[in-house]
Amino acid sequence: MSPLHRIWTLLPRSARREALFSLTALLAPRIARPEPPPALPVTVAGYFNARTGLGAATRRLAAGLRDQGISVVEADLTGPLRQGPAGPPLAVPPGPGTLLVHVNGPMLPWALLALGRRAVAGKRVIGVWNWELPVLPADWGRGLAACHAVWVGTEFVAGACRRPDGPPVQVVPYPLPRPAPSGLGRADFGLPEGAFVTLAVFDATSSLARKNPLGAIEAHARAFGNDPAHLLVLKTHGTAEAGPGWAEVAAAAAARPNVRVMDASFSRGDLWALMAAADVLLSLHRSEGFGFAIAEMMELGRPVVATGWSGNTDFMSGPGCHAVGWRLVPARDPQGTYDMPGALWAEPDPDEAAAALRRIAANPALRNPPPVRLAAPNYRAALGLGPGEEL
Repeated sequence: MSPLHRIWTLLPRSARREALFSLTALLAPRIARPEPPPALPVTVAGYFNARTGLGAATRRLAAGLRDQGISVVEADLTGPLRQGPAGPPLAVPPGPGTLLVHVNGPMLPWALLALGRRAVAGKRVIGVWNWELPVLPADWGRGLAACHAVWVGTEFVAGACRRPDGPPVQVVPYPLPRPAPSGLGRADFGLPEGAFVTLAVFDATSSLARKNPLGAIEAHARAFGNDPAHLLVLKTHGTAEAGPGWAEVAAAAAARPNVRVMDASFSRGDLWALMAAADVLLSLHRSEGFGFAIAEMMELGRPVVATGWSGNTDFMSGPGCHAVGWRLVPARDPQGTYDMPGALWAEPDPDEAAAALRRIAANPALRNPPPVRLAAPNYRAALGLGPGEEL
């Protein structure tokens, strides 16, 4: 290790973050002024090769555009922005067009730097952002200065991003793929056929405090105790990289004989199959920017018990939706992502969640609500393209 690298590693994480984002903002290519008009082609830049929520959202965005007949150029930023293994080399067509950059605010200048001046010059640049608190960190201001507009998935995120002197913020919900479960059933997942199965889905490398699997374990215990006929499945992945916070979750799960942890990366079809095999989804999150698992369970025609606050409230309505009450508390995140002075998020009521689980378990009719298909966004309108423009 070089002396310079050793000094860098000794700096506090916040200092390293500030130095990195300041340098990339200084070196990044400037976006065109005045703002170019809406134009084709459309390039989506983001973490296509990452097995994270942002990676999945990037892939959804590109697929949704193509489903509406819009040709998409993909630029994978996973490797250049150190979010996972590198994909194909970046190849963005120069000249006019639209650049949808699916990275969050502080990373946007770095993304533009990675894409290069030829790729950015002359294009309309739209940042596609996700965030899970009602206020933005200060360093997101760099991203506001590096795009012509911002797309967000829900009104909750829009409220955090809007500034009187900032770029326009537009709510463009994510498209959801049609449910396509694989042929796997309960036996393939080691789940008893006769049990009432509650499912919680989360990425362990995300904020465990925000996803709140400890809250799910507590609510399930209040609802059913240790009854083996009522099973809680924690479907997760990435626990080896989750840090010390995972040990607490693992210990709480191990203390309950009717709680199982599935730590594995599933194919999309197998995850659909697991969700279809469950009786209810439980999401006692403290905040969600969107809430993909909630929306997908609704599409499958399965009930959801979820915190009634943040992004999921845009779409979580109907007979299969059981919103859990909450109170606002200071956001405290040992993993550091959401630990902002003055920021608040929800603390869901475990007794209310337990009562909802008991109602659903006692009434089979509540386990099969009508499927809810969320409306897809009109991407041509969102991009400002006229109806006659070639795709």
